[in-house]
Order: sequence, then C-alpha cells, then structure tokens
Amino acid sequence: MKKTLICLVTLMCCSAASALACITEESEPNDTEVNANGPVCSDTPVSGSIRNRHDVDWFYLNLEEESDIQVNLSHASNADLDWFLYGDTGGVLASGETSNNPETGSLEDAAPGTYFIRVEPWSGRGDYELTVTFAEADNGGGGNGGGSGSACDYGDRPNAPSGLTQWLTGSPTPTCVDLNDPAALLMGGGADVDDAFSQRVAPHIQGGDVVVLRTSGTDGYNDYLMNLTQANSVETLVVDTRSLADSDYVDWAIRSAEFVFIAGGDQSDYLNQWLNTRLQDAVQSVWDKGGIVGGTSAGNAVLGEFIYDPDGVPGAVSDEVVEDFCHNTINISEDFLITDPLYNVITDTHFYERDRMGRLMVFQAHLFTSTRGIGVSEETSLFVSASGEAVVDGRYEVYILRGDGQTDYVQTACGEPVIIEDLLRYRLLSGDIYNLDNDTSSVSPIRIGVDGRFSDYYTPADPY
Repeated sequence: MKKTLICLVTLMCCSAASALACITEESEPNDTEVNANGPVCSDTPVSGSIRNRHDVDWFYLNLEEESDIQVNLSHASNADLDWFLYGDTGGVLASGETSNNPETGSLEDAAPGTYFIRVEPWSGRGDYELTVTFAEADNGGGGNGGGSGSACDYGDRPNAPSGLTQWLTGSPTPTCVDLNDPAALLMGGGADVDDAFSQRVAPHIQGGDVVVLRTSGTDGYNDYLMNLTQANSVETLVVDTRSLADSDYVDWAIRSAEFVFIAGGDQSDYLNQWLNTRLQDAVQSVWDKGGIVGGTSAGNAVLGEFIYDPDGVPGAVSDEVVEDFCHNTINISEDFLITDPLYNVITDTHFYERDRMGRLMVFQAHLFTSTRGIGVSEETSLFVSASGEAVVDGRYEVYILRGDGQTDYVQTACGEPVIIEDLLRYRLLSGDIYNLDNDTSSVSPIRIGVDGRFSDYYTPADPY
C-alpha cells in the first residue's frame, strides 16, 4: 500500500489568499501544507517538478461555492506520480494513485472552503502539469502565489489535552523568524555539547522557539537550552501515546518551533508512539520551513533515512551480530524524517564507548552499498547543513562508514559470520568536515574490515 501523509492541520489565514493571482508554476519550498503554493485557479495549468523520491509538492485552492472538484495530473513518461486532495482538516477526500498518465479523479459536491492537493512520486521523477477544474469566483489581481499566509501564522495556542505532561520556559507566544536552509543536529549521547547549541543552533534560529520531545523524563533541557540558544521559549513535551501525538496542542507547539530536539530514550518507543501521526508531520514541517531537527542518543537514531529499531529485543552488540548476518537483534526501520542530506544514512550513538563499529558495519551491509553509517561518540555532535556539509563539535569523534568500488561484502548471508573487506572509515574530530552530498572530507579515510569467524574480528585490530 502506498504511504500518504495525512494533512490534519488547519491553516488560519487562507481566506486572505483569494486576493492573490492564479499561480502557473510550482515554487519551492512547498513540501508541507503550511507553505503550499496557491491559489490554484480553475482550468489554469500549473507546471511543477518532482526532483527526487522524497520530494512532495503542496498546492491550495479556494472554493467559493459548492462545486465538483476535478483533478488532472499529467507527468513525464518515466515517472509514476500520484495526487491526494484534502480539506483544511481531516484525511484524504479524493486521490489519483494508479499507474495512469494522466492521473485523474474528482470530488463531487465539495463544500465552500480551502482545499489542498499533494503531489508525490510513487516511482521516478520529472516534470508534471496539474490542472484543477471547479466553480470559482473572480480571484482579482495583484501579487504572486506562494502559500496561504505568513509562515508565522500559527494561530492561538490550543488547550493542552488531558494526560500531556509539558513544561514551558519563556514566552507563551511564538516569535516569527525568517529561516534559511534547514539543518540537523546528531548528538552521540552522554553529556551534551554546549558548543553545538550556542555556536550552531543559536545563530540559525535567531531567538526562535525550541521544543524538546520525549516519551518520559523531565524538563531538564528547558533552562539549559534557553541559556545556550537565547530562545524565545523552550517547551518540553512528554508525548507517550499516539493520541497525544495526534493532538492539536502537540501539532501546534512543534510547528511553531524553529528547533526540535529529541531527547535520549528508546527509539523504538518513539517510532511506536509517533510514526504516522501528526507529531511526525509537524517535525517534518520544521525541517521543511528551514528549521533545525536534532536529537541525542535515541533522538539521534531516528534522524537518518534508516533507523536501528530493536523494538522489544535486546540491543545489538558487535560481538554477536558479526557472528550472524541476520542476528535477531537486527531490525531496521525507515523514514521518520525525510531530508536530502540524511538520505541513505543510518546513525549510531555512544559509538566508541560501547564498541559499536562492528554492528554499524553490519547495519551498513544490510542496506545499499551507497548507504553511509554515521557513528557519533558520547559528548560529541555532528551538525549537518541542507547542502550536506557536516561539522563536528565536542570532545571525541564521529565515524563515517561507506562502501565504494573496492569494498567487498564477502559474506552477508543469514546464519553465517559476516565478512566485509575494505570498507572506508573516516574519523572526524572537532572542527573536521564531511560533505554527505559528495562524500568529500577534510580528513582521509582508512579501510577496515570484519570477519565474524574469529574472536578478534576487526581489520586492523583497532578500527577506531
């Protein structure tokens, strides 16, 4: 079944958009309903492009009277693109998700109001043309389409739902910040890295708002992050059920933040409570609008495209997983957060301290040869910009693993010891840089291997 991202947010200022001119082409960023392009006018084709398999495009239209809405999406012959129609709240009202080109469909007797259309790839990429037909009033002239109001139009703070534990330090009213490119903060666990917050996060969010997410714990981050980031507010939310993750309050608090930080804990619990909820969509919206999404320990683990997800079994240990490629502690999930720089990435934490080199090598071998493994040691962080450039802060090291044409996955079969030769290993210290977009670095790699048939399974003996 195809995965669709359900739009469950109400935008407060869409009525003002009726004064805007009809759009005729897509304008990035429009990866969430918050920054949807529009208005789309009846029988006015809109051209756009899907750039990669994670790209999605959102549009909005204003229906002035009850009408049928007819959607036609034609696209490049080497792609299979789908569309989904939403109201301003709730789930999918109509869709085109076959292999047809064009993808067509309709919603009959739609009530007046604002509607959203999401275009996404099922496979391939390329140009498309979206045409929507409906009854409309004269939209008038002036201005260029480009979203349903300011990115800062979050509306009033909703009432907190019963059962939500939350602590707010600072202003209860979110500030408005003109964000630039998004970034990710990968922290390795143990003591947090002050410089990562004061020198990387603070200049980026420019006094914006911070939300800390966890499924258990306290407000220990509130004063700490308030001081280091000079934020307008820091709010910790303990979101330990799916109903809380789908609440208006949690959705609003995250979307209005410029920095979301996921505390340490249990990444499987995070996925069980948060995956496919409004919380997940809201975290994605912070990235999409140019904010920062970060985490430490388990909070780091959910930030890559691929996620080590033990989910009820003991954590994987290098000594064990190198002896069996399909050891029962290995389970990998994906796609909590969709970002270009962390595409084809799996992360690990407490890396040197818990000797996780072997298990990360095995994780990497389970995935595509182009997958990078990023292991972050305690008291250390990696700050990743939208361009893919990543810089280390903190006391210890970040390790990056990747394969190339010389790497040989000699034995990767269930029930058999793992044998890998000539995997590239980069060791980055504070100030060192690695570009995840083109795999260049300020440091030179060495080649390492693993052979699970032996008790001393690393080559060289010390792969760190």
